Amino acid sequence: MIARIQGLIGAVYEDSVELTVGMISYEVLVAAADIKNLQAQVGQRAEFFTIDYLEGSPGHGSLTPRLIGFLTATDRDFFQLFITVKGIGPRRALRAMVQPAARIASAINARDTKFLISLPEIGKRTAEQMIAELSGKLELGPEFTDSAFPAAATRNPEQERAIIALIQLGEKRPDAQLLVDRACRADPSLTDASAITQAAYRLKAGA
Repeated sequence: MIARIQGLIGAVYEDSVELTVGMISYEVLVAAADIKNLQAQVGQRAEFFTIDYLEGSPGHGSLTPRLIGFLTATDRDFFQLFITVKGIGPRRALRAMVQPAARIASAINARDTKFLISLPEIGKRTAEQMIAELSGKLELGPEFTDSAFPAAATRNPEQERAIIALIQLGEKRPDAQLLVDRACRADPSLTDASAITQAAYRLKAGA
């Protein structure tokens, strides 16, 4: 099983990326919430935490190997629990994940049916099923807390670019998000991605 893969993003499509590793290009299916960020990384290196599975019908002898990639191991852990819900397969789960995994996990634990049915592919019955099967089971890390969401909801494009820059420099996504949020709270006048990135690294160095 492929657990992690690094390569050059050649193209980003509606639900996948083309990732070149050496002389081989892989199709990597990704969550809807990650598409926008990945579009900004075309031509750059990226790392995905992956799951591979066989798609199709064994009874008809038509099984196709698929590779699914996530930007953090925590997102992958959430997805693996998400697809245990009755009626939610991998493709449906990826389309439903238009919000960060942490936000969806918080809504499940809060039994927030209204939020869950706002997601694509999720109706009232499925939302109730998600809550019944997963509520209380989604303690997947410190980023899966409500305190992370207000800042994430109000980040502007320059802040998102700074997060991407920090990831490219070796930071994990949750750490990059936290550093950017801290830098912008400390100095609200920061408006340029480069300046935000530099301020975030100064914070890290002084931590």
